[in-house]
Amino acid sequence: MRVLVMAAAVLALTVASAQAQMGGGGRHHQQDSGQKADNKPKVDEKAYKAALERIPESREKHDPWGGARPSEPAKKPK
Repeated sequence: MRVLVMAAAVLALTVASAQAQMGGGGRHHQQDSGQKADNKPKVDEKAYKAALERIPESREKHDPWGGARPSEPAKKPK
């Protein structure tokens, strides 16, 4: 009996966490998504591509890990 109660508790916790990740109660989620879709501005594809072309090309190469490691390898003393 104790094993059955523990299995039911584990199953209930698993279902509750999965439901929380998926959005939970369906009524509120559907109403919110309908309202948000109307408020989004329409993006013109030509304007988007023109804005991308105006971005200047980088002259130097960016190193995102530059702060995590030295830029030059350590030289061994002779």
